[in-house]
This record gives sequence, C-alpha cells and structure tokens, in this order.
Amino acid sequence: MSTVTTDPHAHAEHDHHHGPAKGLKRWLYTTNHKDIGTLYLLFALTMFFIGGAMAMVIRAELFQPGLQIVEPNFFNQMTTVHGLIMVFGAVMPAFTGLANWLIPMMIGAPDMALPRMNNWSFWILPFAFSILLLSLFMEGGGPSFGWTFYAPLSTTYSNDSTALFVFSVHIMGISSIMGAINVIVTIMNLRAPGMTYMKMPLFVWTWFITAYLLIAVMPVLAGAVTMVLTDKYFGTSFFDAAGGGDPVLFQHIFWFFGHPEVYIMILPAFGIISAIVPTFARKPLFGYASMVYATASIALLSFLVWAHHMFTTGMPVFAELFFMYCTMLIAVPTGVKVFNWVATMWRGAMTFEVPMMFALAFIVLFTIGGFSGLMLAITPADFQYHDTYFVVAHFHYVLVTGAIFSIMAAAYYWLPKWTGHMYDETLGQWHFWCSLISVNVLFFPMHFVGLAGMPRRIPDYALQFADFNALISIGGFAFGLSQLLFVWLVVKCIKGGEKATAEVWEGAEGLEWTIPSPAPYHSFTTPPEIK
Repeated sequence: MSTVTTDPHAHAEHDHHHGPAKGLKRWLYTTNHKDIGTLYLLFALTMFFIGGAMAMVIRAELFQPGLQIVEPNFFNQMTTVHGLIMVFGAVMPAFTGLANWLIPMMIGAPDMALPRMNNWSFWILPFAFSILLLSLFMEGGGPSFGWTFYAPLSTTYSNDSTALFVFSVHIMGISSIMGAINVIVTIMNLRAPGMTYMKMPLFVWTWFITAYLLIAVMPVLAGAVTMVLTDKYFGTSFFDAAGGGDPVLFQHIFWFFGHPEVYIMILPAFGIISAIVPTFARKPLFGYASMVYATASIALLSFLVWAHHMFTTGMPVFAELFFMYCTMLIAVPTGVKVFNWVATMWRGAMTFEVPMMFALAFIVLFTIGGFSGLMLAITPADFQYHDTYFVVAHFHYVLVTGAIFSIMAAAYYWLPKWTGHMYDETLGQWHFWCSLISVNVLFFPMHFVGLAGMPRRIPDYALQFADFNALISIGGFAFGLSQLLFVWLVVKCIKGGEKATAEVWEGAEGLEWTIPSPAPYHSFTTPPEIK
C-alpha cells in the first residue's frame, strides 16, 4: 500500500481557487477519480443526446416511404456517425465514468493507480469527437460508410473526411487503452488488506475482465483503421483485390475487434445489475463464484465468434459450423447469469424503486436480445436475416435495453452517493415507464419488418413496410423525449432535494432490518488501514 503517498483530494483542493476560470482549471487538471468519473458521465450524456439527435433524423426520414427530409448521402452519414458516437462516445465513456467513480471505493483504494493518465485519457476524448463531428461539415460530407466502415466503401469509394475519421478513431482507442491499463493496475495493486480477488464486488470483476478485453482488441481496431488510411492515401492494397488484397480480410480484422467490443459494452452492465438486484431483493447474490467464471468464459468465447457477422461472405461450411456452435456456446454462461439474478430475487423481500425497475427491465429485454442473437447465429437462417432490420432490432435490444438501461439503473442507484441528495422518485418512475414503453414500440416491430425482408441502412423502403415504420418512428421520438425527463431529474438532484443517508437503500420502503455484506454501501467504508 506504500505506492500511494499523496492525498488524492489534495490536487482537487489545491486547484480549486475562486472565480469561474479557477473552477474550470480544477476540472482541467483534476486527478481525483470522482471528478474524472463525473466528467466521463457528463460527456457520455452529451454524446448520447448528439447521437440521439442523429437517430431522430434517421427515423424522421423513415417515417413514411419516399425520400422527403434528407439526401440519401446525408442519411448514410447519419447512420454512420450515430453508430460511432453511441458506441465510442456514449456507452463506453459512461461505463468508464462508473469505473472511475466506483472501483476505488469498492476495493478500498484512495484513488485510481495512475491519476495523471486518468485525466489525460478523459481530456483527449472531446477532441476525438470534435474531429469526427466537424468532418460532417467538409465538402462532400462526413463518413458515410456505416460504423463498421467496410472496405471498399471506406477506401475506394469514400471522400476525404476518411482521414479525419481515422484520426478520431485512433484517439478514442488510445483513450480506451489508457483507461483499461488504469483499471487493471488499480485493481491489482490498490485493493485494501483482506480484499482478495474472490471478495471483490462483481462490478469490479466485470470491469477487470473488460479492461483485459480492451487491451487485447483496441490495437486490432488501430490496425484496421491504419490499413484503411494507407489503402486510401498511400497506395497500399490490403483490401483491394486489384492489387492482390482482399476486401473480406477487412471484415475479419474488423470483427475480430468488433465482436469482443460488443462484450466490452455489456460486461460492466452485468456488474451493475449484480449490485442492484441483491440490494432490492435484500439477499446476497446467488452464485457469486459462478458469476465470476461465467463473465470470464464469456470474455474468452468472444474471441472465437467474430465470423458469425460474415456468414454471407462465402466461408467454407466447416468454418460456418464452427462459428455457429461457438456462438451458441456463449448462451450458456449468459444463461447462468440470468438464472443467478432470478435466483437472487427468488423469495427475496423485494421493493421496486427506480434502479430495480431498470434492472428488471434489463433482465427481461436483454434476454429478448439474446434470443434474437441465437436466431442470427443459426447459419442458414442468418442468410435470410443478414442486413435486414432484424439485425437492427437484435443489437438495439442488447445495447439500448441492455447497456443503456443498466447505465440508467446505475445512475439512479448511485446518484444519492454521488450528490448527497435523493432523486425525485416519482419523476424517476415516469422516466422509467415512458422509456420502457417507447423503447419497445421503437425496436420490437423492427423484428417483423426485418423478417419480412426490409434492408437496413437504406433511406427508402417498399410500401408494405409503411405502417410499421410510422409506428417505429413514433416510438423513437417518444423515447428521445423521455430522456429529457432524466436530464431534468439529474439537474434537480444535483441542485438539492431530500438528504441521502449513509445507508440510502438498506431500509427501503420501511424495512427495519439491514442486509449482510452484498449491500454496496458496506463496501464503500474505507478500511482503517488506509485512513
């Protein structure tokens, strides 16, 4: 424990002078994990609304058949940048913000292990996304080749905004790698005495495993975008068949990054749900060790399934069978997790505050996303589903009602801890129900139009899909508007409100008895050795 010699809060207090400029200076130079966690969360919220505005453009165009609101090329730019911003700008920074806030407190550490690098890994992000967004204003527009930037769309047929796109993705990757190194070093070196690995809260475990995934796959993404850059500007032909390259090679490289990436965006969510469910069921988490092993096995299997995104590229049958069976196998540890959450609630003294509502919605809706993923894993069936709205429905159930609902649950759960104030429960319930209903009106009908053959990423469609698309767009606008309730709630909570107690969730709804160790606020007390 002798590695940490300075008081982490000293920097923040030292930097915090009077006046607006000095206040800004505090945020620029802060090395305090709580400040940096807050910065990440606010940045993620901002990006969530920017990416959401792009989704609104997409849904407005698709509200009825025919081209009416935006040009097809601009529509393509919206689908591309919406995906990039939601993945790299909203979901990942939000989880990183939660990691910064919670991991040191959960393991009894005074701060993150590398506080200066922590500051840097955040502050390069606004520049990365400014570069990406400003590329939209270039002559010819921004990137329009989909967030997966398949060659030759991103090489032979793209415009010069590609260079800015590649540069911004590199900066995002550098930020992710630094954040992951910080998480690993913190967890390995700064645990309080007696905090063994198998005593760590599951949120810490899921982030520990996620960090290793990030370090393994981010360099692969860097390689893919570098090859795109050299193919476009420096005369190489990695992905150009005319020069001896192979466009399908791009897909192999991209998805070797891309599939573990989707698990990077869901594993921390599993950790959040594993903290919330025991609290509101007032029981210890069922099967702690099996949860740890399930998380690790999901992470390992995520490296063996990348080509299930590529069933229609003409792989040999044995390869298609291999990727099909490996994908099916991931359902096993995921099923273990869902079983354990349900078993935790079984015969528990449950109450239904907002964090628990989002956690329950997560379990049900994430499972729907998992089942549609199993359908997509069936090779012959995937030939029908590939590049239809069924795929859009699948990954939005996993990422919106999965990752984003878990982030919402975490925000409600820990807001009292972060702000010292209780949020408005009634407003939170309104936010939950509006979000729950609208998100299903938005994404559930996509399964049907997808199965009927409506292709994704296209600004027009056949007349037979008109009614469903109008319904989907209404759900989309309603979901977007619902999130304004969340912003209002957060602002209200920061400004004031009922004071939160130290054991804010322990006696929920008047229950007199307290919970044994799994309650998160037990793990927030700093061990005497560190004081």
